[in-house]
Parts: sequence; C-alpha cells; structure tokens
Amino acid sequence: DKNQREYILREEAKLIREELGYDSTLTDAEEFEQKTEALEAPDEVKEKLKKESGSRKAEAVRNAEAAPAAEPDGKAKVVQKDEKAEPVREAEKEERSFETRLGRHMDELKWLYMELYDSQEHFDDLLKNLKGFYEDRKASLNDLDKAREKDPGWYRRNGMLGMMLYVDQFAGTLNGVREKLDYIKKCGVNYVHLMPLLDTVEGRSDGGYAVADFRKVQEKLGTMKDLEKLADECHKDGISLCLDFVMNHTSEDHEWAKRARAGEREYQDRYFFFDNYSLPAMYEKTVPQVFPTTAPGNFTWLPDRQEFVMTSFYPYQWDLNYRNPVVFNEMMYNFLYLANQGIDVLRIDAVPYIWKQIGTNCRNLPQVHTIVRMMRMIGEIVCPGIVLLGEVVMEPDKVAPYFGTVEKPECHMLYNVTTMATTWHTVATRDVRLLKRQMEIVSSLPSDYTFLNYLRCHDDIGWGLDYPLLEQWGMLQVPHKKYLNDHFTGKLEGSVSRGELYNEDLVTGDARFCATTASMCGVEKAGFEQDEYAMGAAIQVDIMLHAYMLFLSGIPMLYSGDEIGQVNDYTYKEDPNKAADSRYIHRGKFQWDLVENIEKPETVQGRLFARLAELEKIRGKEKVFDASADFRIVETWDDGILGLVRESEDGKLIGLFNFSDEPRIAWIHEDDGLYRDLLSGNEMKASGVWVDGHGFFWMKRES
Repeated sequence: DKNQREYILREEAKLIREELGYDSTLTDAEEFEQKTEALEAPDEVKEKLKKESGSRKAEAVRNAEAAPAAEPDGKAKVVQKDEKAEPVREAEKEERSFETRLGRHMDELKWLYMELYDSQEHFDDLLKNLKGFYEDRKASLNDLDKAREKDPGWYRRNGMLGMMLYVDQFAGTLNGVREKLDYIKKCGVNYVHLMPLLDTVEGRSDGGYAVADFRKVQEKLGTMKDLEKLADECHKDGISLCLDFVMNHTSEDHEWAKRARAGEREYQDRYFFFDNYSLPAMYEKTVPQVFPTTAPGNFTWLPDRQEFVMTSFYPYQWDLNYRNPVVFNEMMYNFLYLANQGIDVLRIDAVPYIWKQIGTNCRNLPQVHTIVRMMRMIGEIVCPGIVLLGEVVMEPDKVAPYFGTVEKPECHMLYNVTTMATTWHTVATRDVRLLKRQMEIVSSLPSDYTFLNYLRCHDDIGWGLDYPLLEQWGMLQVPHKKYLNDHFTGKLEGSVSRGELYNEDLVTGDARFCATTASMCGVEKAGFEQDEYAMGAAIQVDIMLHAYMLFLSGIPMLYSGDEIGQVNDYTYKEDPNKAADSRYIHRGKFQWDLVENIEKPETVQGRLFARLAELEKIRGKEKVFDASADFRIVETWDDGILGLVRESEDGKLIGLFNFSDEPRIAWIHEDDGLYRDLLSGNEMKASGVWVDGHGFFWMKRES
C-alpha cells in the first residue's frame, strides 16, 4: 500500500545514509564535506555499497511490516497519539526548517564571508549563533515567518500605508503607543516606523542615531519587554513595526568605545584608531565631509588617548571597522536580537558608508554590497519574515544597486530620497520637467524594486538635485539652491512656506531646509494671518501632494502629524540639548488636542484628515496600486502638470497633478476607452483634461 511504500523509501534512505557513514546528528552545513567525499569515493567502494543495498532494502521491508496498516478505504488505522513525542517531532520539524534555509544559502554565505574575512573560526561562530537566535525565536514569529515565506511580496501590497513617529513625541512611552493603536488604525496605517529609541546619551545622541546599547531601550521610553509587547499587539492588529538599525557607528558611550578609550586593543580594533595624522590625512584627500559646518572633517582628536578616531558624522559617533569579522558578527547578532523582539522592518541607516578604504570616497564600495547581501541571507535563514529597508541618499539610478539582483537580492526596500527633494523643487518652481525625468528613471527600473515614498520625514531636505540637467534649463546650482531656501523660508515675495535652514555655510551660502509638510504648503502662514482663502489654497496643495505621493510606484509613508496639518514647532529653541539643531522644528510633540477636530469638517484637521482618508481608502481598494504594477509617465505637453500611469491586469489608472496655482490643460490623448475619476465618480475622456490650480485626477479606465 502507499503508506508502506513511502515508509520503505524513507527507511532505505536512512540506512544508505548510515552505510555511507553520515552522522545523523550533523547539520546540512557540516555534512557538506562528507557528501563531497562520498561522491569522490573509489569505484570499488561504490560497487560494494550497491551490492549491499539489496539486503538493506530487505531490512527496510521487514521494518515496514510494523508500520500502521491501511484500511480497505485507503485510510490508515487510527493509532494512539503519543503526546510526549509531539513536542519532539515539532522541534525536529523546526530544526529541519533552519537546516533547509541554511543549506539554501550555505555555499554563497561561506564564499562571501571567506572572501571578506578568511576566518573559519569566526564563520563557525556565526553559524553557531545563527542557530541560537533561530531557536530563541518564539512560535508566533516563526508562524509569521512561514506565512511570509509563502507570500514574499506581503509588504508590497496596495493596502500598505506607513507612518513614522517619535515615541516620546507621539505618546510618551512605548506603552503609550500601544494605547494609541486605535488612532493609528483610524489613520489607515498598517506599518509603523518607530524613530530611534535605543539607548543613547542626551546631548550627544544625534536624534537617537548615536547608539550606546543596541539591546536596551532608552529608559524614558520603556524597556525591551515593552517593545516586544507593542510588537505583539501590532501583529494582532495586522500592523508591522519598523526600527532603525545604525550600522555605521556607535556612540562614544557604547561599551566597546569605552573599552577602546581605556586602551584595550581588542576594542580599538573595532574602530579606526590612529596615533598620528598621516593616515587620516590620506583619507581626507578623497572622503567628502558629511557636516562641513557643524562637524567638519572625518576624524576626531582624543586628548586623553593622544590618538585620532574616525568619525564620519559627529565627533561622538565612532565609525565601526567592518574589516574586523568580530564587528560584522556582533552587529549581525544585534540585528537578530531586535528581529526576535518582533520587529518586522529594519531600517539600515547610512548604508553606503559602512566600508572604509584609503584612496576612495568611502561610499558605495563593493564590500558594502557584500555585507548587505550577507545580512539579507542571514535574515532569510533565521527570520525570513524580516524586511531590510536601506537608507541610501542618492538618485534612483545610483540607489538601484542596493536592491541587488533577482538571484542575489540585497535590500527589500529603499528610500526614494531624491524624488522627495525633487518634489519640493517642483513645488517652488511650478515646473515638473525635473520631476518627470525622475519618474522616467524610476519607471525604467524593474518592478521588483520597491521604493518607500514620502513627502517629509525626521530629517532635513538636502538639495541634491540633477544640476547638470537643471543648468541646461538655466538653473545654476548655487543661485538655485539659494532660490529654493529663500522660497521655503518665506523670504521671497509670494511664498507661503515657513521653515528654517540647517547646516548653513555662511561662506558658500549652501544650506539644507527643515519644516513640516503643512508649514511648507502654507498652513502655518494662513493660520497666523487668519486668512481663510489662503488656508483653503494651502490645504489643496497639501492634499494634491499626498495624492501624488500615494500614486507613486512603491509604498507610501506619512510623517506623524501630517494627517492633521501639524505646523512647525519652534519650542525646540528653549531646550539647550536641541537648540542648535533646527531639525527639531519638525520633530515637535504630537498635538492630540488637534485630533479632536478630525470629525469636524469645518476645521483644518477635519478637512485634511477626511480627504486623506478618502485617498487612502481608494488606494487600499484598487489593486492597480500594488507595487508590482507597471509605472510610467504620460506626456501632458504642459510643464506645470505631471502625468503618470499605473497599469496591470487589474486595470489602468492615470494620475494628473497640477503643480501650478493656475488652471491648466493636460494635453493627453488616451483613446482606449472612457475613464472614471475615482474621487468624484464622474465619467470622462482621457483627452485634453482641464486641471484646476493645484488640482489632480485619479482616472481609471472603465472595464
């Protein structure tokens, strides 16, 4: 019968493995070399095994006689369930899952590791700890892993909507966030990015990006147990959690840094220490400065050590030395520790910086991709439900390599940083040509590449635009940057924006910009002046920009407070730990009193929240918004109107967005049928479409 045949085959396979001398307690990885030796065995050994296999098969048949017999209807007889054996079988099943995943990646992982570090000892330590973290992963997370393995595109669905927030500013503590999950769900959000919350030192934290302990939450926010509870609650509500993982550096207050400062060589080797300036001088010749005004240079002198240490960002952020395998291993263990707390998405901070080499700019080096690729495989071995989100601040075509390839993927998602900056350039100039070019680049990339799209975030806006192209249109880099900063700080006549400069260089005039979405759209100015007409115009700009952002290829991300039109918070200047950093202007406390107005249609909050909710509802319902849909531009023949198209087996959708404050006509001509505006419900032709100032359309082709 079928059951007996299967049993015989299993027993035969087991006996042959024993004949070949395989140790059944070995892992797939450890067995690899034994298998190779067996395949290379002399012919006489193979012949002997072949002759003896008959007797082994006979033994398997005899054993099969004791196997459960089948009933006449083909069903096996019901036998008494061995309750004690169940946990053992389940444990064996889980171990096989780990071994299968490890076996899938073993060859490549070992090859890349040895290429970088050439240390079997450290590789063995890595494998041992991967197994340990896998065994520590709780059942609910294992179940989530299995479900996501079956649905690898789970994070790319059209219903995915993110929100980034600071725990302390939003709800005080992690437990406070847990209590506010109903509001988060009301916003339609199912992906929450908790801004840096790991242990840091007040006054030298860089907003939490100077981590003193990767396994401890800032005491004012709660505990690691609180984070785990929040993750559990979020998973019950279908919400995924994202956390920052700062790989490039640690705080000078990290235990490693303290021990390095005390002179322990083992820990100094985890950073870049130099007893004179000769090598740092060589680095400085080719390495750009991140903060030339507030933190010039890439090295910091330590008077107590009489040595230099590499600090690409701020002096209290010491760059890690990934040439040291201990650093890579330990940082991977920190990554897996956070994953085991229930984190679904790890945002890898400052990815391009993590490998240093004299004579280069220390950005985007090949070894960076090796490290990210290994990190991706480690995640797929231990916690395959995890998504890696890379922070790579470059234009889309330069960012693309961080996705890896179809066969050897790296990051699952990347921030669409340049598109964000280009969007605000378009708001200021009312000229969509550069943005259109950006969209052409995005549409030329494989649809498997997933970008995270946003209007504003915790950081400043750096005007890293395509200046060679802009110069062809008469926009020179230095004067154009000044124009943008003057426009958004409200210095130019006719500007409705309000905000402040960041890292201004008084010599070159270069600077970045900080403000909330609402303040950049004119809500702050209109509210201060009590100008109802101006407020209506500001809200319209705000909504049009969100409609455009929600239409883009990828996953949309809101910045907490944008859904209620929260404006700049200037009180940061009263805090000595924040006063020097103008980025805190858009990191203010969440105004819960404004939330009370979202049900009042006459208020700013009511008008914004309701219209955003309508857009989000449509996006969640229409499958053509899935990240896998084809995405391209459509020519409007008007430099004020951007035309975009999404198309898949679920339909065709045209988006028209007028960045001008005047009515314009989009001279499109899509003659493949009638369309329906998804917001008004009106039927219309996709030809010669009249678009109001700062107006927009989401037009779906009728089936």
